[in-house]
Amino acid sequence: MKQIIRTALALGVAATAAAAAPAWAQATAPVPNKGDTAWMMTATVLVMTMIVPGLALFYGGLVRTKNMLSVLTQILAVASFAMIIWVTYGYTMAFGDGGNAFIAGFNKLFLAGVNADSTAATFTDGVVIPEYVFIAFQMTFAAITVSLVVGGLVERMKFAGLMVFALIWLTIVYFPIAHMVWAGNGLLFNWQPAALDFAGGTVVHINAGISALVGAIIIGPRLGYKKEIMAPHSLVMTLIGTGLLWVGWFGFNAGSALEANGSAALAMINTFVATAAGVLFWMLTERMLGHKGSMLGACSGAIAGLVAVTPAAGNSGPFGAILLGAIAAIICAYFVVAVKPKLNLDDSLDAFGIHGIGGIVGSIGTAFTMLPGLGGPGAADYALGPQLVTQVVAVLISVAWAGVGSAIAFSIAKATVGLRVSEEVEREGLDLGEHGERAYNY
Repeated sequence: MKQIIRTALALGVAATAAAAAPAWAQATAPVPNKGDTAWMMTATVLVMTMIVPGLALFYGGLVRTKNMLSVLTQILAVASFAMIIWVTYGYTMAFGDGGNAFIAGFNKLFLAGVNADSTAATFTDGVVIPEYVFIAFQMTFAAITVSLVVGGLVERMKFAGLMVFALIWLTIVYFPIAHMVWAGNGLLFNWQPAALDFAGGTVVHINAGISALVGAIIIGPRLGYKKEIMAPHSLVMTLIGTGLLWVGWFGFNAGSALEANGSAALAMINTFVATAAGVLFWMLTERMLGHKGSMLGACSGAIAGLVAVTPAAGNSGPFGAILLGAIAAIICAYFVVAVKPKLNLDDSLDAFGIHGIGGIVGSIGTAFTMLPGLGGPGAADYALGPQLVTQVVAVLISVAWAGVGSAIAFSIAKATVGLRVSEEVEREGLDLGEHGERAYNY
């Protein structure tokens, strides 16, 4: 069963070790495959396009004009901060050598021992890629996950509060969950049977969605919520962001195969069809609920399909992916359109409604998409029951860890620099109040 990553990357080969090895050992040392390396470098850049400009424009278009620039700034800054933290101590916490079921060791603090000659294992024996490429690829995952949380907090959260939250949250929530799910000695990686999460249903989407929900509850709704019109200021920007996210997601999902092979090809086609199903079934659900099929709904459906297929990208056949995308879109749309308006929950841009709920649907649904009867890659003796139990356990652990950890992170930020801007700044808009400039100068 292919999982996305193993901490085994331990196959890294340091230049000093290579120099000291006997000639025959040097001759047989794995050499990075140039084709796989080129693909993984491309996939890494594709994931970066998901953050800036993709997610920034998607979220930015959904807020009011007076807050557009603040969203762009928050996404750019928090993603950049995550990258610095990742190479400093995040990588070694998640994928360093040793450690335990919850966290790796600190032997690669500040990327100690990593150089241009060290390598990371793929899923094929003897095939490796440069460790720097693996580090960069995983770095973009950390950056986009913390950026996704912003969607539940926009138009009212302090910039300083967001940065403090990001520091604490990445350390106590993201890095441990990434280790538990994707590392060779991680808790869920070693569960029997192992949890299936090809590209981040638990690590990225449930993690971010639950954290956004906790943040929205702690910070409280925006001033005028349900009393004033808070319509998106530019669905054109949101559509552009959706397109960039969809394109970048091919690097996110297909790149998680770590090689340019059939598994990557399967993840690629699944990323096409699950997303298409999400678009159509979200709009259909809107109609069934008595609304018109909307552009916002279509964009939301695309993201719901992408979220749901993420854990199943290499663990599903194309028609299983279509089914998963459709089901996720229906459930997410029902929550966002019919349930959320009845709650006093200001999950501003539906980070929980799409990423949290969609991630749960996709993670649990992956147990079913593995079925050979649905075209999945499961073996003839694939046992649905035990795998389904594992998927549910993985979801519950992710929800609990993210919920408690994010509450701690938000509380620390609140106690130090504060979480919410003043009423005056919120009414004026965070563009001027927090950053002293506007997105648009008419």
